[in-house]
Amino acid sequence: MCLICDRIQMIKDGKNPYFVKELSTGYVVIGDNQHFKGYTLFLCKQHKTELFYLDKDFASEFMQEMVLVAEAVRNAFGAEKMNYECLGQGDAHLHWHLFPRRTGDIGKYGNNGAGPVWWYPMDMMYSDDNRPTDIELEELKSKLHTELEKLIRQ
Repeated sequence: MCLICDRIQMIKDGKNPYFVKELSTGYVVIGDNQHFKGYTLFLCKQHKTELFYLDKDFASEFMQEMVLVAEAVRNAFGAEKMNYECLGQGDAHLHWHLFPRRTGDIGKYGNNGAGPVWWYPMDMMYSDDNRPTDIELEELKSKLHTELEKLIRQ
């Protein structure tokens, strides 16, 4: 199994503390590290490595749900701008990284505090100092869940 499949299995087993909500095509989870407060992932239910390997209808719904999750992240965490990334070199299983961005959030590492998230030093981004406490994690999950529910009901 891959790391994403392992995380999905933890969700199914009720053992993933970062799990927020199941949608038709994927699972919404809060990121383990929160330098970018509200950083969220959307994990595809199907173990595929490329968007073009998905059935066309599933791919369309997966993209629509990713957009819905991004809007919920923006609403929940007051992002000025959203960054979307679907990489896959490290974990070859479709998943979206959704980064809520704010002015100056990468500090001196950007061009006047602006630039892609990857300009922020990885060792700092993934530092244990950026892991939410249990209370913070529950607050993040609750805010995001609330916003997802609002958008789904529309």
